[in-house]
Amino acid sequence: MKKLFANPYLLLILTVLFWSGNMVVGRGARGDIPPLGFAFWRWAIAFALILPLALPHLKAQWPLLKKGWRPLLVLGLLGVGGYNTFAYIALQDTSATNAALLNSFVPIATIAISWAFLGKHLRRVEGIGVVISLCGALTIVSRGDLAVLAHLNLNVGDVWMLVAVLDWAIYTVALAWRPAGVHPMLMLGATTAIGLCALGPAYAWELAQGRHINLHLGSLTALAYVGLFPSFLGYIFYNKGVAEVGANKASLFIHLMPVFGTLLSFMFLGEVPFWYHYFGIALIFSGIWLTMKK
Repeated sequence: MKKLFANPYLLLILTVLFWSGNMVVGRGARGDIPPLGFAFWRWAIAFALILPLALPHLKAQWPLLKKGWRPLLVLGLLGVGGYNTFAYIALQDTSATNAALLNSFVPIATIAISWAFLGKHLRRVEGIGVVISLCGALTIVSRGDLAVLAHLNLNVGDVWMLVAVLDWAIYTVALAWRPAGVHPMLMLGATTAIGLCALGPAYAWELAQGRHINLHLGSLTALAYVGLFPSFLGYIFYNKGVAEVGANKASLFIHLMPVFGTLLSFMFLGEVPFWYHYFGIALIFSGIWLTMKK
């Protein structure tokens, strides 16, 4: 089992599975949990899980944390304070279809930023793989009808989702500058603490506006899920995956979100997949295979 979870591709697949559930939960619970409260408590729960695993490394690696405080600050603000907060705000106004569509551009944005700041280029076959997997994601999102894409109207929620996409692309690339030698759990604990410090005042402002969490079993379950799986396990897996395979390849797995969205809808909502689901899934896996192929 330990050897199985050492596979970076498996970790990235599980990460995207958790994040697909996060989008579903974020959209479904928007009436009970306001976006800033959602983001704050999500990370407060994750921090409680991370802290016991991070503290044993703090004393020995404190000098490394101090030396690398600048990249840690950037990673904390972007990865913890930014992306999910922007996504939850977006899901207040935009549809799940629009959010999935815009999120599919994360790999493109990541590749562009990697090229601009790190000088990293894709081989031709990798570029073809990215395009094929993007076409697969768009096929699922558009339900096999290009007219759906042509008639999508952007609203304020879509703008927030675009901000989230840019935020995540920068975070993924910025992982290249994470402090060397810092234990992964300590780094995640440090970035989570930074993100919570940024989210705290924002959440206090939201409370002052009279927006409170409607506490019941459903909302508590939603918070428990996003705190444990997308935040705690998802970020551990994603950070390790990026470290192993690089930002460009790791970001490509975001195209699996429509795939898992289809599967989750079938399993929990009884929605039967159509031909465009199967066709899109085939394109996505073909594109990922081309990109990973040596």
